[in-house]
Amino acid sequence: MARILVVDDAQIMCKILQAMLEKAGHDVVGIAYSGREGLDMYKRMRPDLVTLDIQMPGGDGLSCLEDIRAIDRDANVIMVTALGRGPAEEESREKGASGYLVKPFRPEQLYEVIDHCLSDHEQEGWSH
Repeated sequence: MARILVVDDAQIMCKILQAMLEKAGHDVVGIAYSGREGLDMYKRMRPDLVTLDIQMPGGDGLSCLEDIRAIDRDANVIMVTALGRGPAEEESREKGASGYLVKPFRPEQLYEVIDHCLSDHEQEGWSH
């Protein structure tokens, strides 16, 4: 399965994501609590996929997304946010996110977006 980096400022969300991902057989290789920390971990670990919150102190998710994509144009980054649909989703898409998931979500929704991102289906995994 995939090596995944979780980036979210809320520790409880990180624990929830980690549990869901590990239950599905993925390996959570790191947890970061800010965009800056997430970018540093991405550079070191080069995971297969990143789950990335948008609103975080110490470097927001959209800036982190841009920085990751500047390093690796093929990076799989799923934005996991409470912001809902609209401008944040569109900006995420424009900046190269592989998918977008609105909190709260069911495990099945997360797994579906990840499966689409990892199987190289262009834009199919986008909105869930």
